[in-house]
Amino acid sequence: MDNPRDIVAREKVAEPFLDRAPSTAPVSEAAPAAETKPARSSPAVTAQKARRAWLRPALFALLPVALVAGGYVYVTGGAVMSTENAYVQADMVGVSTDISGIVKEIRVADNQKVRRGDVLFTLDDQQYRFALDKAEAQIGIVRNDLAALKASYRNMQAQIEQAQTDIEFFDTSFKRQQQLASRNFASQATFDQAEHDLTTARQRQGLLKEQLAGIAANLNGDPDAPIETHPRFKDAVASRDEAARQLSHTIVRAPIDGIATNVSSLQPGQYLASAASAFSVVSDDHVWVMANPKETELTYVKPGQSVTVSVDTYPDVAWTGVVDSISPASSASFSLLPAENSSGNWVKVVQRIPMRVSLRLPDGKPRLRAGMSVIVDVDTGHPRGLPTFLTRLMGHPADGQS
Repeated sequence: MDNPRDIVAREKVAEPFLDRAPSTAPVSEAAPAAETKPARSSPAVTAQKARRAWLRPALFALLPVALVAGGYVYVTGGAVMSTENAYVQADMVGVSTDISGIVKEIRVADNQKVRRGDVLFTLDDQQYRFALDKAEAQIGIVRNDLAALKASYRNMQAQIEQAQTDIEFFDTSFKRQQQLASRNFASQATFDQAEHDLTTARQRQGLLKEQLAGIAANLNGDPDAPIETHPRFKDAVASRDEAARQLSHTIVRAPIDGIATNVSSLQPGQYLASAASAFSVVSDDHVWVMANPKETELTYVKPGQSVTVSVDTYPDVAWTGVVDSISPASSASFSLLPAENSSGNWVKVVQRIPMRVSLRLPDGKPRLRAGMSVIVDVDTGHPRGLPTFLTRLMGHPADGQS
C-alpha cells in the first residue's frame, strides 16, 4: 500500500500541470461561422500592375538603343585632351642694376601698378658724379697732350730743316778746306775741323728724324689728323660715357608694364650689390598657361589647336586660346639628377611634356595672376574611334599604320 505522505506529494507535483491544461469547454454553436469574401483590388494597385506589365518589355527594348548610343558616344568622343597639371604664367622681371651703391629713395609700394620707364628706386650717386667729373677732366688732359705733341712735331720738322741747312753749309766748307789742303794752302787742323762739323751736322739730322718719327707714332701715324680721331681721345671719351652711364643707372626704372611685388625687401640705406635683385615686377597683360600633360596624352596634340581654359579661382568663366608650342624634351630631362635608366632597378614612369598655351584676354574678364591653377582642354579634332580589334576584324588598318 502506498504511504499517504507519498500520495499527497504526488498530488502537489501534478497540480501545476493540471492548471496548464487546455480548456475543453464546448464552443457555442450560436456563433455563426465566418464567411470568407474575395478582396477587391484598389485603383493604385491596378495602375502599378499595369506599369509593371509594360515597363519590363520597354526596358528590354531600350537596352540595344542604349548600347548603340553609348557606343556612338564612345567612338565619336575622346577628341578633347584635358589636364589639370597647368598653371598661369606671366613675364616676371627681377629688378636690378649693374652698379652697387646705397639705396637712397624708394618710390613704389607693394602691389603698385607701374608703367615702363617709371622710377622704382634710386641709389646714392655722389661717387658716380665724382667719377664723371674725373672723366671729363681726363678728356681735357688728353686733348692738351695731343695738341702739345702736334706742336712738338712741327718744331721737330723745323729743326730737321735747319739741320739740313747746316749740313749743306758744312759740306761746302769741307770741300773748300779739302781743296786748300790739297794745295797746302790750309792747315790740317782746319781741314779736320771742317770734316768734324759736317759729320756732326749729319748725325744731328738723323737724331732729329728719329725723334720726329716717335712723335708721329704718338700721333697715331697721322700728325695732321683731328684730335677727336686719336685713340687716346676716343678712350677718354669712352671712359666719360661709361661714367655717365653708371651715373644714369643710379636711377632704376621699370623695365616692363606690370605690378611691383616684394618691394618691402628693399629699404632706404641698404647697400645693394651690383646685379643683385631688389624686387620683382610681374606683367599684368602678358600671361600664358604652362601645362604639363602626360606623354600618352599628346598623341594628337599639335600647335595651333584651339584650347579652352578654366581657372579654379573663377569657375564660371572660361578663356580661349591656342596651343603655342610643345617642349622638345620632358621636364625630367632638365633636372640636375636625371633618371638612371640603365640601372638594374629601372621602373617605367610616364613622363610629362611641357606645353605652352597662348591665351586671348578680352576686356571685362577677371585678371589672371601668375601661379593660378587651371584646367586645360585641347580640342585635337581626333575622336577615339573604334577599338583596335574591331578595326582589324573589319579589315581597316589602325591609326598610324599603312
